[in-house]
Amino acid sequence: MVMHERWTQLLEILSERGRVDVGAAAELLGVSQATVRRDMEELAQQQLLTRTRGGAVLSGVAYDLPLRYKAARQADEKHRIAKAAAELVPPGAVVGLNGGTTTSEVARELATRADLADHARGPALTIVTNAINIANELAVRSYVKTVVTGGVARPNSYELTGPLATMVLQGISLDYAIVGVNAVDPKLGAATQDEGEASANRAMAERAGKVIVVADSTKLGKRAFALVCRVTEISVLITDKAAPGELVERFTNQGVEVLCV
Repeated sequence: MVMHERWTQLLEILSERGRVDVGAAAELLGVSQATVRRDMEELAQQQLLTRTRGGAVLSGVAYDLPLRYKAARQADEKHRIAKAAAELVPPGAVVGLNGGTTTSEVARELATRADLADHARGPALTIVTNAINIANELAVRSYVKTVVTGGVARPNSYELTGPLATMVLQGISLDYAIVGVNAVDPKLGAATQDEGEASANRAMAERAGKVIVVADSTKLGKRAFALVCRVTEISVLITDKAAPGELVERFTNQGVEVLCV
């Protein structure tokens, strides 16, 4: 197990338990106690946990883990989901992208599409995003017009939130909104843990002709704190092949096109 995968799992254990000792963490991660101690020291220096005698406690770790520690989770599934989402976007479209590991992958897939790079006149694509990491990656692509909302940056997701972000999004029109979420339930819809992110993401979804939700199967049937959009507002849900058939059927019964890739 590579370092960042260990860190991600260690932070998840702390999120669930609140505290863990070195021995228990070593057993759960399948590594030596010396390795766990080094990992805990490193994460403590980043103020993501607090060291205690013999272990660590939760400190400053939000329920929604920082984006850099999520990247290794369901990585293959997220890549396939992102590729499928990018293939749905025709040249010349105006696309909204919120923050997150899967939407960051979507941005990379769009940025490297050969048909867009070969576009002769004007921007091949217009991307509107409230995620500063996505804007940073796309800004160097001359064939992509990158529009960034204002707002206050959240360190966990790199998303810009608040009234400035919402105001900009409410004044534009999108062909597609490709939205990553923390949870998507066939009854309650798509949601995220932070109400500020949800507000900006909701504004993006409301301004789109088609809403595409990208979520790996671990997020299906789950609930999160703040609503992004109702299930009837989702045009396409792209998930992975591990999605339970019963859940997929419940989404399709609500009129959602589900792609399991």
